[in-house]
Amino acid sequence: MTRRPGRRAPLLAGALALALAAGAACSDAPSPTPRPTPTPSAAATGPTAGPGPSAAPGVRNPFGAHWDWSRHESFVPYLKQLSGSATYHELSWCDIEKNQGSPDFSAVDRIARESRDLGITLHLKIRTGVCWATGGTARHIRGQANKTESAMPRDLAVYQGFVRDVVRRYAPYGVREYAIENEVNAPQYWAGSPADYRRLVTSAAEAVRSADPQARVVDSGISSVAYGMGIADRLVRAGRPDEAVAAYRAYFPRRVGTRGRQIPAVDRPEQLRAALATEQNARNLAFLAVTEELLDERVVDVRQLHFYEHFAGVPALLDYLREQTPAGVPVQAWEVGQFWRDGDGDAASRADEMVKAVVQLVAGGVEQVLWLPLAYNPGNRQGSEVRYGLLDPDGTVRPAGVKLAGLALAAQDATAEPVTAKGLTGVAFRRGELTVLVLWSGSGRTVSLPAAPGLDSSPVGAEPRRVAGTVTIGAEPVLIRSTGDPAAILGPAR
Repeated sequence: MTRRPGRRAPLLAGALALALAAGAACSDAPSPTPRPTPTPSAAATGPTAGPGPSAAPGVRNPFGAHWDWSRHESFVPYLKQLSGSATYHELSWCDIEKNQGSPDFSAVDRIARESRDLGITLHLKIRTGVCWATGGTARHIRGQANKTESAMPRDLAVYQGFVRDVVRRYAPYGVREYAIENEVNAPQYWAGSPADYRRLVTSAAEAVRSADPQARVVDSGISSVAYGMGIADRLVRAGRPDEAVAAYRAYFPRRVGTRGRQIPAVDRPEQLRAALATEQNARNLAFLAVTEELLDERVVDVRQLHFYEHFAGVPALLDYLREQTPAGVPVQAWEVGQFWRDGDGDAASRADEMVKAVVQLVAGGVEQVLWLPLAYNPGNRQGSEVRYGLLDPDGTVRPAGVKLAGLALAAQDATAEPVTAKGLTGVAFRRGELTVLVLWSGSGRTVSLPAAPGLDSSPVGAEPRRVAGTVTIGAEPVLIRSTGDPAAILGPAR
């Protein structure tokens, strides 16, 4: 994919993308609370920082989750710790209006009401499904809910009427973001062509904005695998094939062989080119391209990211987003998780991997990071825990859940700035005079930071303890809390 001129997201490369170099100087819905405008520290380097785009209305904490509403009661105690975050729910026109003219919104009404009661902002994904409204017969039926792919509506005017009804109904609950379909690059989710999807989104966007001028239109969320192929394809087309191979290998260490020829082992550029040319990967790239055209043309307001890979793939992903996202367009990760078939990592290491993935995304300017799934479902169709949950099936909190709740507490009402100093990787959350750093060493060596007055430190999610001497940071993420500029906490450069 070639880079288009002038494409650069200030969300990723401006005010929030500050490298800290140590030693350098509506109805009854809750009222929207804007995130503070990031303020560059004296240690900031890079482009001149300016006001970043506003976060989603009502969202005060970037770390949220997505859960199974049929098990909601078991999760409420934990979800209260994520208050101020966002989640999403997927609805289907064909499920809601099984018989034309007789829609039943009761299930979605309950979800909107309970999300609001938790203090969690709800986003909606609007899908068509396959039924009287689209014609034809479903070819892909999935899960206990018998979900199907979506198809083009027979009558776009009738479809627009349904979309307007959805938006008007849920605006009083504080819903302001509407994604159109889900992972349309996958045939099991979308039966049409890229051109069909363009027509659908254009019609839906018109309906959303006419029903609520404050609402924002979100793309379908191209799959995590397709983003990996987009990263590699962009580098190949830019004449950087060796970098493309390295990026592919960093992105897919746990996927190779899981989908046959779609994600093969790659050691050489010619193998990568062959992988990118398969039928499914060509489809992935085509739908990624049309999504980016809709973003360019401002048909879509928000870019939706899905990411289930190893945290080592995040830097290349952020580079891709910087190049391929128009200036001023927010990026939100509605689906982030750990895909690891037959994963053998223990609970502590998996929790640390989770922290490293979500922290890098937020430090890179991604507005929201929603972990999926919140809890492992032993009845899933894979028959094993392919995607790692923060909670056990009964709601018992795992170490990963403890750490995400700790991150949510640190990030509430704060601005985020990346930390890249002394071989450390992480983020600085700043709220007033308080600074919370989440750091780890990516070099394989431990790094010592000098003690400072009033400095607390602990593993992420644990109660911070006052530090009398130096803070030693290794591969495990550490949380440091103090007042003042992050550069002062990090100490002089060496």
